[in-house]
Amino acid sequence: MSCDQCDGCAAGAGAGGSAASGAGAAAGGASAARAPGTRRIALLGQPNSGKSTLFNGLTGARQHVGNWPGKTVERKTGTFQHGGRAYEMVDLPGSYALSAMSPEEEVTRGFLAQGGLDAVLVLADASQLERSLYMLADFAGISCPAVLVLNLMDVAEGQGKRIDAAAIERRLGVPVVPLVAADRTRYDALYQALERACDERAVIDPAALERAMAQRFGSTWDAVAAQLPEEGIGPHSRFWLAAKLIEGDGPARELVQQHVDAAANAALDKALRGVKDDIQNAGAARFAWVEQLIAGAVEREGEAAGGREANAASAAGGREAASTASTGRAKAASPLSRFDRLATGSRLSKPLAVGMILLGFVLAFVPAIPIMMVGGMISSLGQEAAFALSGADIPDVVGSFLSGVVCNSLCFGTMMVGYVFGINLVFGLYEESGYMARISYVFDHAMSRFGLQGKSLMPFLMCFGCTMGGVSGSRVIDSWGQRMLTVMMAWAIPCGSTWGVVPVLAVAFFGMGAPLVIVGIFCVCILLMWAVGRLFGPRLVKEGERAGLVMELPPYHRPRLGNVLHGAALKSRQMFVRAIRVVAIFAFAIWALTYTSTGSVEGSALYALGTAIEPITQFFGMGWQTFTAWLCALVLKESALGVLSGLFAGGATPNAAVVTAVTGGVAVAGNIGEIMAQAISAPEALAFIFAFTFNMPCAASVSATWGEVHSTKWTVITAAFYIASSLILGCIVFHVASLFF
Repeated sequence: MSCDQCDGCAAGAGAGGSAASGAGAAAGGASAARAPGTRRIALLGQPNSGKSTLFNGLTGARQHVGNWPGKTVERKTGTFQHGGRAYEMVDLPGSYALSAMSPEEEVTRGFLAQGGLDAVLVLADASQLERSLYMLADFAGISCPAVLVLNLMDVAEGQGKRIDAAAIERRLGVPVVPLVAADRTRYDALYQALERACDERAVIDPAALERAMAQRFGSTWDAVAAQLPEEGIGPHSRFWLAAKLIEGDGPARELVQQHVDAAANAALDKALRGVKDDIQNAGAARFAWVEQLIAGAVEREGEAAGGREANAASAAGGREAASTASTGRAKAASPLSRFDRLATGSRLSKPLAVGMILLGFVLAFVPAIPIMMVGGMISSLGQEAAFALSGADIPDVVGSFLSGVVCNSLCFGTMMVGYVFGINLVFGLYEESGYMARISYVFDHAMSRFGLQGKSLMPFLMCFGCTMGGVSGSRVIDSWGQRMLTVMMAWAIPCGSTWGVVPVLAVAFFGMGAPLVIVGIFCVCILLMWAVGRLFGPRLVKEGERAGLVMELPPYHRPRLGNVLHGAALKSRQMFVRAIRVVAIFAFAIWALTYTSTGSVEGSALYALGTAIEPITQFFGMGWQTFTAWLCALVLKESALGVLSGLFAGGATPNAAVVTAVTGGVAVAGNIGEIMAQAISAPEALAFIFAFTFNMPCAASVSATWGEVHSTKWTVITAAFYIASSLILGCIVFHVASLFF
């Protein structure tokens, strides 16, 4: 079926297309300016269908990552060339349907509504074809040229499935391409199908699906369809609008209200008032259409042993749990099946998941350490360059700036990106293999009490080593609200650098009572995480999402190391660029505040500022020295001991401590605890310990947070919350401790 509304599709939604999702303006403007002759392609598919793999395979490094305007959802665009033709590809957020019930679905639907597309690649998982084609069924009725891509064909063949793509293509009316997205040598058929779709502009014929809907809803369907424009509205056909109205889709109802008269609106309200089990019946109709579409085109070996894929039971918008981990397995007693039972259905499932997360945390250091060593070399070279410049009669301020800001920022950024690369590589392998979904499944019930999903456990555990790594690990959480809440709660977990400082001070001031300080920190950590959940949870996670995670268990398959490496490298490069900007600002601020020509801190702006505001900082339990260490820890937690050593024992200046902390070269007096014990009181030490522990983690974590959540507003809110909380904690601890010491 050719597209009768190609002009409308290519030029925009026309008659109110953007209103169809309530997110048209936020969709980013499908009709935005592009190079003449460039074809614009959208990539549409459910999570775990291999969408990112295909996007990376087509566009390579020619990608741009940003935000959808007005949204916190990540927007990825890329370009590629084929046959002398330029293509621009937009990777739409992964979602199970087009119901506009989540930010991802709103963005996807709004983008499709605005038009400006030459074709849409609809990706389906060939190993779970019935469930995966639900998105195609929900897309049918949108008048844009399409190509159905049956990805993961290697997994399907490994399950003993044979798929007749030609038969499906004849029934569907648009090109259908079997594909292994991880194998770029097999893209020729995809390129040919894409050219056909753009030239012939064939769209999916929804007639069979319309008959299935009419059979389910009877006279109600006829009554609703009769009130809608025969030509549809913008790229949305009358069938598509009728289906959404019957499902109770609010944005679709608003769109129709704007384009039909009052009598038609009244008739629609009357017809829709008596609809029952709307979503379930609509979903069942779509699955019936899918079964009809693939009937006889898919042959399965050992179907009786493997069982049928989840279908009508997951009809509620394509969102219900579709646990298809065992689909297509001919031998239930296979080693993989036994491992899956151990990973998801035994008492050892949770210990195994925790063990695998911790193992991934350790393995991430294997590729990270060489990169982090390069970062350390940059810092060392910066110090040597500064020393050489000072001997060449060049003003000391030049060498200090070079070492303290330029090289320091490059050092931080490189070391940070090394660990981010390791995390993305290892857990990318977990996700590609299908195991990451099992971790989420095992802990989902426990984490849902906090409005989170099971995958949130991984960032929490990783934060005990590095907050930045834990924040990067939140990438696997598909819901933005749950990801943001996870990151906010994860900031409360003391990182490894914190544990390098706290015990030293706790033992020096409290001796045998130091374990009680550690216990107190853990109690406050739990309390703070609970407070974050109570305060921000309702704003970030909708009530429906807080009930628990709707998930699928994809089949296990062997990940392609090259593709995972490529994806990890792209993400790390993007993170490095963002990190340099943030870290450089923090590094410059500390350098400017602490630099003196004599090297003595007494002549610095920070000293003048600290002594001037000491009456205020003392209210929070800290003198100017401990407040300076607290302030420098905003850049790097490890610098705190070096700063304290410089201020109390005459070691490095605060600036030098921050500069060299990452290389382990900062001088810390061996008896720093004893020296501090003579200079400050126990209540002040305890106040500093708690204020330091629950302060903002570090500048790198701020950058990583923005990189994952893509929201300046919520990144600032998170940082401000923890800075304020740490000062309030310091105040409370100081005044309570003063009653006992």
